[in-house]
Amino acid sequence: MMVFFTPYYKNFEFFMTQNRLIQLFLSCMVVSLGLITASASANGSIQVHTFKLELAENTYFMSVDSEITLNPTLEQALEKGVVLYFVTKFTLVEPRWYWLDNEVARIKTRIGLRYYTLIRQYQLSDPTFTKYFFTLKEALQALQQQRKLPLTVISELSDTSDYHATLRLWLDLTRMPKPFQVEALGSSAWNLSSERLQWRMKLPSPEHPFQFSYPQ
Repeated sequence: MMVFFTPYYKNFEFFMTQNRLIQLFLSCMVVSLGLITASASANGSIQVHTFKLELAENTYFMSVDSEITLNPTLEQALEKGVVLYFVTKFTLVEPRWYWLDNEVARIKTRIGLRYYTLIRQYQLSDPTFTKYFFTLKEALQALQQQRKLPLTVISELSDTSDYHATLRLWLDLTRMPKPFQVEALGSSAWNLSSERLQWRMKLPSPEHPFQFSYPQ
């Protein structure tokens, strides 16, 4: 009887040990995923969802939809009266094998987000507009939807050329007060930026705008 029971017992003990190791591994994976999710939420984020370039009345217009999430550090900075400046930059470059690449068109916007304690309202502003909102959610929703921004054409454009396009959105730390710039150097909480999106494209026609959703 013992001849058969001993191997069985050892196999059972080995199985239980392996099972505990598997459970421990799965528990660690769950904790790790939770920490990653919490970290992403704590750091905030900027994600581009859609991009559109269209031609109307001989002018190229860009539209961008994004999702901007602020972390507690940035929200506290807003409450202290710090203005957060968000930059959107889009460039079109003509690649040239015989010389340096040629930037043919661009647009760069900088929108300030501010909180006024006295009136308890959030403000979005740039040189062309000023808008007020009762909640931070409403202000961010407006900031995330940039519509029909005209491109500045630098060089002659061609309908047949292939261009390199680059798009990025980020929090501009250079416009903040010096004490906050120093603090931002040692903290990832202030490093808020989208991915640098790059692609090849031809210029759109009035009938066929160029657009995509990200991720594709």
